Amino acid sequence: MLAESITTGLNAEQLRAVEITEGPLLVLAGAGSGKTRVLTSRVAYLIGVCGIPATSLLAVTFTNKAAGEMKERVEKLLGPDGGDLAIGTFHSICVRILRRDIGHLGRSRGFVIYDDADSIGVIKQALKREGLDPKAHDPKRIRWRIDQWKNAGVLPAQAAANAYDIDDELSARFYGIYQRMLVDANALDFGDLLLQTVELFKQRPRVLEFYQKRWQYVLVDEFQDTNGVQFDLVNLLASGHRNLCVVGDPDQSIYAWRGANVRNILDFEQDYPEAEVIKLERNYRSTQPILTGASAVVSNNIERKEKRLFTEREGGDLIQFFEADDDREEAAYVIRKIATACASEGRAYSNFAILYRTNAQSRSFEEELLKYDMPYTVVGGVRFYDRAEIKDAMAYLRLIINPSDDQALLRIVNKPARGIGKTTMDKVGVLAARKQIAMMVGLREFGADAPARVSGKIRDFLALLDELREESERRPLDQLIGRLLERTGYLDSLAKEGSPEAEARRDNLLELMASARDFHLANEEAPDEERSELELFLDQVALISDLDSWEERTERVSLMTVHSSKGLEFPVVFLVGMEERIFPHASSAGDGEGIEEERRLCYVAMTRAMEQLNITHAAERRRFGERSLQSPSRFLDEIPSDLIETLSQGG
Repeated sequence: MLAESITTGLNAEQLRAVEITEGPLLVLAGAGSGKTRVLTSRVAYLIGVCGIPATSLLAVTFTNKAAGEMKERVEKLLGPDGGDLAIGTFHSICVRILRRDIGHLGRSRGFVIYDDADSIGVIKQALKREGLDPKAHDPKRIRWRIDQWKNAGVLPAQAAANAYDIDDELSARFYGIYQRMLVDANALDFGDLLLQTVELFKQRPRVLEFYQKRWQYVLVDEFQDTNGVQFDLVNLLASGHRNLCVVGDPDQSIYAWRGANVRNILDFEQDYPEAEVIKLERNYRSTQPILTGASAVVSNNIERKEKRLFTEREGGDLIQFFEADDDREEAAYVIRKIATACASEGRAYSNFAILYRTNAQSRSFEEELLKYDMPYTVVGGVRFYDRAEIKDAMAYLRLIINPSDDQALLRIVNKPARGIGKTTMDKVGVLAARKQIAMMVGLREFGADAPARVSGKIRDFLALLDELREESERRPLDQLIGRLLERTGYLDSLAKEGSPEAEARRDNLLELMASARDFHLANEEAPDEERSELELFLDQVALISDLDSWEERTERVSLMTVHSSKGLEFPVVFLVGMEERIFPHASSAGDGEGIEEERRLCYVAMTRAMEQLNITHAAERRRFGERSLQSPSRFLDEIPSDLIETLSQGG
């Protein structure tokens, strides 16, 4: 009975993907082909039918949201038997491993996780220590290059040995300095979470063996988006038992700019010659005109695996195309179409998504939405946990856990203002660099010898941190945050400011307390034996992505880049700005591999549409403050003409 309940409704290919349980398996899952259901059913089948303990399975997804949904579906099928399943993103799984075993690399398990802003702050510090001007040597560029090396599994020594020009040599030099500064701060960045886990497995075979025995079955979603170090991690874990199931679609590989390598999925059968290959080509999302049009575009790529998407749904509107005179007319046309559909068809605002290639394109659509007083949400805007006041509160929490966190100290040492300004901290930085100590230690030393006016302020600040550290050991998380905001004077400073912006920041901090309360209640019954509640909370916040915070809302039109839309679907999609040098992007114009990725991106955009796909482009567009004539995207010519209905402004 359980096997039947798990597999009911699966088509023949999906069922085969669920029932092949041993050895390597490649599932080529076209857009909208039900891959999430296949993964969920496969996990439930292994546990419920084959009798594999849930603790012996590892399932890796690319967003926390996807992991949560999969775990919830498995528990619905199996009940409590699915509760011990290890499922999460690459980063969250690696955090679990490192919290337990990073000591084998001579590092402390109490590390903090640095985001991009923290990492860039470290590089700025490094540049200053080396006597270089951060304005002359772009820290973001150096940070990007370091990230590329980490994504490829390259360590500092290897990066330096392979540097090919002066710019690369400089970046490689600062890669080594940057890593030493992270060690001193007891911090890891996002790239380190994966790279250090792979290094742990390579340097400590017994640790690797432990996890190989623990996770006898490994499943990886969105395999086409894996980078070099993720590929190494998966292969290391599966190298013993080879029970590796990877699911993905080469036609949806759109993250080369952050290190993803489409060859990982294209060459899977070479890496695992005994692998079974199953194609999921039946689409449950879109109408046939949309599928045929999208497939026609991506079929022009060379680096792909052939598959033909089809649907059993009959009919479907043609792809609607509109050429606007300029970008303002384009925006007016799109928003008017949405307003008309809501009025005449009774559609909810959440039915609609406006997809564009770059964030800058949202402005004209936002202005038009405001004219119509139409509610909308911009996916990928400033996340809750990226807001300044929230990052301030989180920095205090990070310092409680890890006094060596220089970036957290620099962020909040004078927030709210307490008379420890930039001049003082510059002197502390020089002292810390000279003695090679953490800035917190340097601050204590500097304060001991500073004039009374300064030393008193430093002493009070350090005493406050010591007090909060003691409070963290006996207070629930939400009460700790409340105490922190009270004792630091942060809420009082916002109340004194009295502006609407200050009130909004105060509301956000109260929402942070509510979030912490929810977290405390959710973890109260099953506490983690290896991490404190505060450590768990900091890890969770650090690993949240843009898409994890997206929720369908009936009162909102969604605006987002095509990259942000991956994994989502909408009844009606407007794919806008289909012009050369915009889509495909100018940065890919002379690059064969880049054009193929842009074409895959177009395929992803088109297949987000369930019922109606609208494509627009403008003959003239304001870009970088100037008007420019635009040429239609080459991808438009790749859509069969019999699938397109060209509309006028009134259409």
